[in-house]
Amino acid sequence: MIVLTGATGLVGRLLATELAEGHEVRAVTRSPRNAGLPAGVEVVEGDPQRPGTLVDALRGADALFLHSRAVGDAAHDVVALARELGVRRVVALAAANVDDRLDAQPSRFRGDRNKEADDAVATSGLGWVSLRPSSFAGNALTAWGGQIRASDDVRYVYAGFEESPLDERDLAAVLERALTGDDLLGRRIDLTGPESLSHEEMVRQIGVALGRPLRFHEVPAEPAARGMVANGLPEPFVTAMMARYAAHRTRPQFPPTAELEKILGRPPRTFAEWAADHVADFEAAG
Repeated sequence: MIVLTGATGLVGRLLATELAEGHEVRAVTRSPRNAGLPAGVEVVEGDPQRPGTLVDALRGADALFLHSRAVGDAAHDVVALARELGVRRVVALAAANVDDRLDAQPSRFRGDRNKEADDAVATSGLGWVSLRPSSFAGNALTAWGGQIRASDDVRYVYAGFEESPLDERDLAAVLERALTGDDLLGRRIDLTGPESLSHEEMVRQIGVALGRPLRFHEVPAEPAARGMVANGLPEPFVTAMMARYAAHRTRPQFPPTAELEKILGRPPRTFAEWAADHVADFEAAG
């Protein structure tokens, strides 16, 4: 029995699908009626940030997936409870920037507690793995999806900023290996996509997938940041994200590693492949 926290998020849903064939899976969610998870996944009510609500979910389980945003500040307490109830393995979803200063980790200001999750599993006394992925390919939808659905012009900051976007499906495949196999135990593993791409190049590749000549227009960071905050993004998150872009505008952040190919025995999916598989998400309705 494998227990999943964060099962109704993007990565959790993909992981539940990976595990549903061949494994017993129990997904913890605050809203079981709205879970919408694959058939065969047992859905139980619980709040991962309130460990006492997870007793029934963890009892009789063999492994636990610890999602850093789902468990929040309760990571150590959730892992301690899992150990007390006989869970033998715990796998954390952290991030490639987990060792950076906390105020330099943008996702922290949106609820991620990557450092806490990473530390909790490594000090658990259980079989453990901590995965540290680079930025997700799907972030392109958040950053540019609305603009691309509206026109062929994309306005964003730092055209030359480079990173190695990771297809979330590849992350789910590695998580499945970590939860069910023994070859990754006791490791902190950095995962990236196969190539370092600039913002401008990612937009160009989305355009190729769509069959449209998308044009990237670089805008100054300060007015762009004000616009993001005005549109509802937390100011500390925007500040940290802009600082990250500025710090790595002349050298790639998280250059590609070979870890994913070593683990899965195949190359990672490229950003171009991800874009081709998400054309519908970038097209205007109707």
